[in-house]
Amino acid sequence: MSMQVASERMSEFFRKGKPFVAVIFLQFGFAGMSVISKVALNEGMSNYVFVVYRHVVATIVIAPFALVLDKKIRPKMTKSIFMKLVLLALLEPVIDQNLFFLGMKATTATFAISMSNVLPAITFVLACILRLEVVNLKSIRSQVKVVGTITTIAGAMVMTLVKGPVLELFWTKGRHSGNVTNNGVDLHHSLKGAIMITIGIFSWACFMVLQAITLKSYPAALSLTAWICFLGSIEGSILALVMERGNYAVWAIKWDTNLLATLYTGIVCSGLAYYIQGIVMKDKGPVFVTAFSPLSMIIVAIMGSIILAEQTYLGRVLGAVVIVAGLYMVLWGKSKDKELSTDGKVAPEEQILDKESEQNDCHKIITIIKSADGVCDKDNQTVDVCLTVVVEPSTPSIG
Repeated sequence: MSMQVASERMSEFFRKGKPFVAVIFLQFGFAGMSVISKVALNEGMSNYVFVVYRHVVATIVIAPFALVLDKKIRPKMTKSIFMKLVLLALLEPVIDQNLFFLGMKATTATFAISMSNVLPAITFVLACILRLEVVNLKSIRSQVKVVGTITTIAGAMVMTLVKGPVLELFWTKGRHSGNVTNNGVDLHHSLKGAIMITIGIFSWACFMVLQAITLKSYPAALSLTAWICFLGSIEGSILALVMERGNYAVWAIKWDTNLLATLYTGIVCSGLAYYIQGIVMKDKGPVFVTAFSPLSMIIVAIMGSIILAEQTYLGRVLGAVVIVAGLYMVLWGKSKDKELSTDGKVAPEEQILDKESEQNDCHKIITIIKSADGVCDKDNQTVDVCLTVVVEPSTPSIG
């Protein structure tokens, strides 16, 4: 009996631990992406071509699984959904990733990943502008979210503008990067990189909001990911051909770090990451996933100082700490919103998303059956009223 109880407890432990293992795996994956991508960019790889090849790889990996696993749940494509997919592919694969890698070129991998922690704050501001988020300044949770947003922005400014002395770590003593200026340790490169990364993160925040809306009308997550990667490859190719016109050598792929970076980011960061995030979010919600993002910053700081010989400055460490503090204030406020919604009060953004879903659902049938005692019961054989409402599709199908 004791063996059975111990086995059940161990099974429960592993079941509860799966989400934690998954998000930690994601953060290691994103950290590896930052370091490997920085190495490839330092060796001269075009960020425009890198983004295209990355999503070509992701499309090849994801599409077969999407065709098989989403066969029963994939809805018909409509003009409205397709336009959202085109916009999603533009926001994240094209705008966000190109600006992020350009900002990383101007600074360091640690700087870029640290600046990414302002994403929840920017998403919060964007949600307020679009009225997806209601701010009640009399509420503690709203006050904390506002203060957290301001704190996060202040931390980003400290990281950008304050340099401070170099922090000598025991594994970096006597080592100096040959690309100190190119790594963006001066104010000019910091400002340039910070602006690019911030615009990229804003685009990422827009992508997340639109993705949440699109998933309500197109719930096939794997197919959605495959479409985004496929359309992102096409749109990114157009941008790359324009930006690298006449320079056909940048499209050459050899058996070197460039190929490794392309395969790694395509499979791990644009393939597995989308799927794992979706699975964990269904169980734990987006707050749980986002809360682990500072872990990748710590991993990149250590790996960057070892592999890339990046120097660590006190000002940037302090700025990163302030960003993380603001991040968790915003996440705390969002977690309280989640608790309210689970108590029966529907969050404003959920109401808007549900409305969006209703406008795009096709042939939704609602059946209300009222029994003789006035209580709705579809299993009761004595029926007084049976009302069926058929909602016709609001947009024409294009394929």
